[in-house]
Amino acid sequence: MREKAKILDKDAIARALMRIAHEILEKNKGTENLCLVGIRNRGVYLAKRLAECIKKIDDKDVPVGILDITLYRDDLTLIASQPVVRKTEIDFDINDRNLVLVDDVLYTGRTVRAALDALVDFGRPKSIQLAVLVDRGHRELPVRADYAGKNIPTSQKETVEVRLEDIDGREEVVIVEKD
Repeated sequence: MREKAKILDKDAIARALMRIAHEILEKNKGTENLCLVGIRNRGVYLAKRLAECIKKIDDKDVPVGILDITLYRDDLTLIASQPVVRKTEIDFDINDRNLVLVDDVLYTGRTVRAALDALVDFGRPKSIQLAVLVDRGHRELPVRADYAGKNIPTSQKETVEVRLEDIDGREEVVIVEKD
């Protein structure tokens, strides 16, 4: 695999998240009944950053939860013989809330479908919106992002890698071409 192009650098990621935060506040008319839930792994870090952006804009704290979708995946048997299930941490009531589901890359839509299935176990939000840093197309399910930092047309031979300092030690979004 070789790196084909850098799409976003550290500053561009920060600007995209701030723009998404503004859009979330505008659509939801503020922070009342608003909560964020990040999909493990990178969605969690992005959700926390969005909450920080919202705090800078509106000076209000928004609850952030962590969702593990491992057991809800439709490809569970394909990813590992012993998949690693981590803890879901949603320590607030999601009933009748405007919930923004956060992930790094929207591709086929299957991760979002699994997340929606998982969320049903925690309650019935008033609405569920989707925020992603990158939408790369190639949907297999009827899923679309309400908020996207960047739309990137890609081929099936490419992957989009979101690298965050919190996990990867560097901050960028790149397109990688498979050999």
